[in-house]
Amino acid sequence: MDFELNDDQREFRALLRAFVDKEIVPVARDWEHSGRYPTEIVNGFKAMGLFGITVPEEYGGLDLDPVSFALVFEEISRGWMGVAGILGSHSLACRMIAMHGTEEQKRRYLPGLASGERRTGIGLTEPDAGTDLQGIRTTARRDGDHYVVTGTKTWITNARHADPLPVLVKTDPDATPAHRGMSILLVDADTPGYTVTKDIPKLGYKGTESCEVVLDGARVPAANLLGGVEGRGMQQALSALEWGRVNISARSVGIAQRAYDEALAYSGQRKAFGRPIADFQAVQLQLASLATALQAARLMTYWAADRVRCGRADAQTGMAKIFCSEVALQAAIDALKVHGGYGYSTEYEVERLYRDAVLMSIGEGTNDVLRTVVAKALTRGDAKVGWGG
Repeated sequence: MDFELNDDQREFRALLRAFVDKEIVPVARDWEHSGRYPTEIVNGFKAMGLFGITVPEEYGGLDLDPVSFALVFEEISRGWMGVAGILGSHSLACRMIAMHGTEEQKRRYLPGLASGERRTGIGLTEPDAGTDLQGIRTTARRDGDHYVVTGTKTWITNARHADPLPVLVKTDPDATPAHRGMSILLVDADTPGYTVTKDIPKLGYKGTESCEVVLDGARVPAANLLGGVEGRGMQQALSALEWGRVNISARSVGIAQRAYDEALAYSGQRKAFGRPIADFQAVQLQLASLATALQAARLMTYWAADRVRCGRADAQTGMAKIFCSEVALQAAIDALKVHGGYGYSTEYEVERLYRDAVLMSIGEGTNDVLRTVVAKALTRGDAKVGWGG
């Protein structure tokens, strides 16, 4: 049993860490508060090849293993979770195209997506359908060599930069069960009838846009049907979301790590009654609990990522996402408490960590729904707890 990263992973983490410390940490608070788009950080992502982390090497990508994939989101989120979102949805969409696209679709899109010349996201969520993807209302009616697409998608990360945007639709609205009538279309940004209508104001998760997208009779070529066969959209989306839960778990670890770092540093600087507050047992207990939960979350994330490498891992990634997202929120709260009144000030990092942590229990499936996913896998015998689980 080996709990260590291999040499390549350690070297990669060191490169990521140096980039984050130099290019993200110094600007994150000011840019987040001002609403400034992080163009320079995006250019850094391009230079490092990070837009290609889930793209096969033959199309110009890095094709990272799942643990190295997790390291990307852990390190970037330690600096600023919001900008990790720019890579998050993009990398999942690239993974989906690489796994399920036709050869023509891969050749057309993946090289540009790997370089960052193109960006993408995933158009799943709708105003009346979030976690319940089978409840979507967006339809795609076949009309000759095109599909006519009508519907609205919301909370779409990278929407203003996505080209193409994979959109989950119902090609057969009457299918039973519903997932058999669902497909994914790759919608190009210049498609007539495709409009990004508004940016959604948010508590946290700043740095990347979250938008509403309207498809009003948008005509999408039939050649843009992912994989070329109708009725496989749900399975295609779920295969990407497995990596997405590793992504969210790793982002949560990054938030928790920064919360711990800030709390530890502040406890050594702040004095009360003539002594650093780190000398007081109450603060020591908070720091010890935070550090313990953080390290447990990190190990669970890497374990889940390794399970993805070995094959399908719905239950394992669900467990990791549930646990790590709750650790992130508690770590942010504990860091606020260590900072006292200053933790509530926008002049310190921890209030941003708290606002960003809240989203982690919602993204890629809410924690309550994921608990049912885990439970069903356990009762079916698809997953086990203990050695071999």
